[in-house]
Amino acid sequence: MLLAAGASAQKPAVPDIYARLPDDQAAMKAHVLFLASDALKGREAASPEYAIAAQYVAAQFYAAGLRPAGDGGTYLQQVPLVAYRAADRGNMVLTAPGRPPQDLAFGEDYAPGVNPGAKETLVDAPVVFVGYGLVEPNVRRNDYAGVDAKGKIVALLGGAPDSFPPEERAHFASLATKAAIARDRGAAGILLIQPTAGFSAFGGWDRTRVTWRRPDGTAEPSGAPLLATLSASGAAKLFAGAKTKWADVVKLSSNPEARFKPVELPGTLTVAIHTAFEPQSSMNVAGVLPGSDPKLKDQVVVLSAHLDHLGVGSPDATGDTIYNGAEDNAVGIASLIEEAKRFRASGKPPRRGVMFLAVTAEEKGLVGSDYFAKHPTVPIRNIVADVNLDMPILTYAFQDMTVYGADHSTLGPIVKQAVEALGVTMSPDPDPAQGLFVRSDHYRFVQQGIPSVFLWPGQAGPGKAAWADFFAHHYHQPSDEVSLPIDWAQGVRFVGVNYAIAREIADADERPRWNKGDFFGLLYGGYGAK
Repeated sequence: MLLAAGASAQKPAVPDIYARLPDDQAAMKAHVLFLASDALKGREAASPEYAIAAQYVAAQFYAAGLRPAGDGGTYLQQVPLVAYRAADRGNMVLTAPGRPPQDLAFGEDYAPGVNPGAKETLVDAPVVFVGYGLVEPNVRRNDYAGVDAKGKIVALLGGAPDSFPPEERAHFASLATKAAIARDRGAAGILLIQPTAGFSAFGGWDRTRVTWRRPDGTAEPSGAPLLATLSASGAAKLFAGAKTKWADVVKLSSNPEARFKPVELPGTLTVAIHTAFEPQSSMNVAGVLPGSDPKLKDQVVVLSAHLDHLGVGSPDATGDTIYNGAEDNAVGIASLIEEAKRFRASGKPPRRGVMFLAVTAEEKGLVGSDYFAKHPTVPIRNIVADVNLDMPILTYAFQDMTVYGADHSTLGPIVKQAVEALGVTMSPDPDPAQGLFVRSDHYRFVQQGIPSVFLWPGQAGPGKAAWADFFAHHYHQPSDEVSLPIDWAQGVRFVGVNYAIAREIADADERPRWNKGDFFGLLYGGYGAK
């Protein structure tokens, strides 16, 4: 009997992830427990599990007192997606004076590109080489000076000069930016040259990409289509007989500050590529707190976070294949929900409207936010700011905030005032070379001319080590789970900081504006930049 009594008194230990927390911490953790559970299989955009996650967020928005701001009086904005990839190896034929037509070799000279705007792309045109393919008046750079690219194929190098400010460099290094510049100059297509690489260095030519689709089932191209990526051997064949020697291009390409003289290459290039399309569907989730001020109520502050993650993928060392995405970005979504509840609990409606927006397909290339920014459920002119929450690392007691984009608009002083009132300092970007300002969902609002910022707990004190550990061992890995040592008290603090920021923007007398002369404000025609 004594043995039996002793055995019955020994209760199983409660797993750490279910340890009891204060109510405000428990509420935040509860969202993450559900959204990052194995049952939701990593919330990949367009999956059935993502749709469940979206319905959960919609229900939470309803409970927080938000009005539907999606399609047809619902919280959901349907986002038509399309997966597309190279359908075959394509072909490339170079015809140059005095030489027989020459087939470029797949896997040696080129890898085929994809055109999201057409199933079949056939281009037969001269080729012009334009260095990095950049046009940037502020640094008096025009890589197209002296050549006419209209109707021609543009060959260009990847990257951008190191002398550009880091965020501008990230913008110009983007292939989408180079393609848009080429399109604006009438180019029929682009060739991306890898001057020192063989084909093996840029594999994945047939990988699937995702964007939003047009009614005809294709996607809207962001610029001139990428016809192919050329290896060193493929580029050498294009340059044979040109005024500019390929060997000189290779030598200069090792200097990121090099300027190349644009030149028309001998002969013409015939390129045929084929793109396969598969329609998909997903949704953004949007709820709004209406504004209360008669003069400001039509203006809207957007608070955004991405709901999707990577789904099911390659196993890690433990055999786990589910990429749960607890920090990335279930914590961000939980913060968004709890922030909405803060507004309701305050008993004071905001002067401007505040929209809470959970977007899809961030992991596919900021697709859901791009769709919303181009198909907003409120007039785009009424959106005055976006504050984005993406992957806040909450495994330590944060002492500061890093606010990407703070230097570009009056959002910087607004955010600084709000966070310092709560005893948190603002720190500058600890790694400007990463160009993070252009790499999360807020940037899609920037591209519509809307002042925007992206918030992270900073790296003061224990922050630097915590960030290094997360990126080394958990970022985009199956181990990004609720079992991480997330400090939920810091989650509540993070919500408090974000609430203070959103409240300050929503209640301010003046709408946010770009700093006069700011590069991004001028580039996208933003309010106040001129």
